[in-house]
Amino acid sequence: MYAVIATGGKQYKVSEGDVISVEKLGVSEGEKVTFDKVLAIGGDDFAVGTPTVAGASVDASVIEEGRGKKVIVYKFKRKTGYHRKNGHRQSYTKVKIEKINR
Repeated sequence: MYAVIATGGKQYKVSEGDVISVEKLGVSEGEKVTFDKVLAIGGDDFAVGTPTVAGASVDASVIEEGRGKKVIVYKFKRKTGYHRKNGHRQSYTKVKIEKINR
């Protein structure tokens, strides 16, 4: 069985036991989190929500919070001496999917 959930402006296809990285949730390690925006549930009987599946949820536990690799943003305009260098590290939360509730 799998589910499609929405969190942090993105959609993820998850199954029980999967470990995924989502946008930072602000929950400490070891705590439980529930995703209520379930867009679809697949398996033996497929269900698509309008926009979400009524009564469905996905339970997960937080493994860790961290920051990704640094991405360099470099702006440059020729012949004017203009250049800017900036770095960015995106925060994430790594969660393990425990159960898909229907």
